[in-house]
Amino acid sequence: MKQFIYKTLIAIIAIVLVYELTIAKQIKEFTSQSEIILTKEGRKDGVEKIREELKKAIKKERYLSKEDAKLINQFIRKIRNELRESSD
Repeated sequence: MKQFIYKTLIAIIAIVLVYELTIAKQIKEFTSQSEIILTKEGRKDGVEKIREELKKAIKKERYLSKEDAKLINQFIRKIRNELRESSD
């Protein structure tokens, strides 16, 4: 009977430790991130960060490298062609 109690206690402690070290940590992290998004102040901060990044991007002379611009252009052309084909 003692062995059963000891094994049960050890198993419960192991389960609690595994839970605290893995799942609980992730839940706490997710909760803190969601609180930032869901609060009014958090949304205001997010909007301000986006505005700052847009201002930085506007000041740059070139957004994309020439190689990236060519790839995106080819991709957009391909999508346009597929859309035209599907509408016919």
